Amino acid sequence: MARGKIQIKRIENQTNRQVTYSKRRNGLFKKAHELTVLCDAKVSIIMISSTQKIHEYISPTTTTKHLFDLYQKAVGVDLWISNYEKMQDHLRKLKDINKNLRREIRQRMGESLNDLNYDQIVNLVEDVDDSLRKIRERKYKVISNQIETSKKKLRNVEEIHRKILVEFDARQEDPHYGLVDNEGDYNSVLGFPDGGPRIIALRMPSNHHPNLHSGGGSDLTTFALLE
Repeated sequence: MARGKIQIKRIENQTNRQVTYSKRRNGLFKKAHELTVLCDAKVSIIMISSTQKIHEYISPTTTTKHLFDLYQKAVGVDLWISNYEKMQDHLRKLKDINKNLRREIRQRMGESLNDLNYDQIVNLVEDVDDSLRKIRERKYKVISNQIETSKKKLRNVEEIHRKILVEFDARQEDPHYGLVDNEGDYNSVLGFPDGGPRIIALRMPSNHHPNLHSGGGSDLTTFALLE
């Protein structure tokens, strides 16, 4: 049964359109490869799908650039001249911008002032004054932040010092300040505040150290902690 003639028009269904594109693209690339092998031809195909995906075939014996060069030579045109001229024009503009910026820098340093008229000098003075004002504002801001940080550190140190003094006064009034007895084989006590001496005090039961009570000795033993 003969196949019906396919009407050439845009396929509206997106899925069918993509399937048809993929099949016919592969068939086209296959034909291009056959031309390359059978006829020693140089073939280059560049395809861009409706989803902006690029597919390319190039004969293994050449490159895309080489084919463009052969095309320019065959038809006598330069495909790159317009793009080259645009690049040169853009480069000239960048050079002019760079030249003007360098001149402005020299002028702000007090150089290259001979070509300036009165109005230009006035504008330069205003620009310099405005720059100095912004620099001073930033300097004062940095200094203010440093002062606030130093004040916070000072307040922390003063608070630590105050706690140490309170702790010291309390110890002078009560030798057993900070010691809390706990039930068990022995009673453990931590007797130092934040930043205070690294000492741990243990009140041992008399049955562990019978000699401590002989002669009126104390059952409180202190140990210095290693740093």
